[in-house]
Amino acid sequence: MDTALKARALHAGDELAGAPAEEILGWAVEWFGTGLAVAASMAEAVLVDMLSRIRSDVPVIFIDTGYHFAETIGTRDAVRHRYGLPLISAAPQLTVAGQDAVYGPRLFERDPDQCCRMRKVVPLDRALAPYQAWAAGSRRAESASRGNLPVVGWDERRGKVKIHPLAAWTDEDVERYVREHGIIVNPLLSDGYDSVGCWPCTQRGQGRAGRWVGSTKTECGIH
Repeated sequence: MDTALKARALHAGDELAGAPAEEILGWAVEWFGTGLAVAASMAEAVLVDMLSRIRSDVPVIFIDTGYHFAETIGTRDAVRHRYGLPLISAAPQLTVAGQDAVYGPRLFERDPDQCCRMRKVVPLDRALAPYQAWAAGSRRAESASRGNLPVVGWDERRGKVKIHPLAAWTDEDVERYVREHGIIVNPLLSDGYDSVGCWPCTQRGQGRAGRWVGSTKTECGIH
């Protein structure tokens, strides 16, 4: 573990606790440059837009699970076209058909934790390996488990600095930024989906719990 890097992250978390999102992301870009990656789920492009206003060569990572809605893939492609940032689509080692052959069909129903690990967590781990730090659009308002999310912290499992520039933002803050900057938004968010995950597991009108209907699961394990 890089103890100096961890100390820097914890210190920055205290210093930037009440700072605007743009300042937090700007700090990350200044410190890490292209040693920073930004993970984007393509629900909306707020964080990608913010990044594009600071620097154009920081990579954006999208986890292509093989189970995404067509609208989510379309949002990814639109974001790629608009911003021109380096966009990495991180895919699992097994295709959906390959996973079905090895583990049996509909693993997402029988063992959603294992399915998420293979199709989300492991691909992101591999994609993040070259970087010292990563940022994501997670917010405290999204779920109780994110209530204490720091703006800058330490990802203990991966040994990297973890930045949440939007941690303190409310749903209204996101909506305001979307309106003011004409942000690309996944059309499913206007079609009754409160949160968009993989199509076999996601249902309308259920909040983050709608990502894993029929289970108590509210996180995929990435964060």
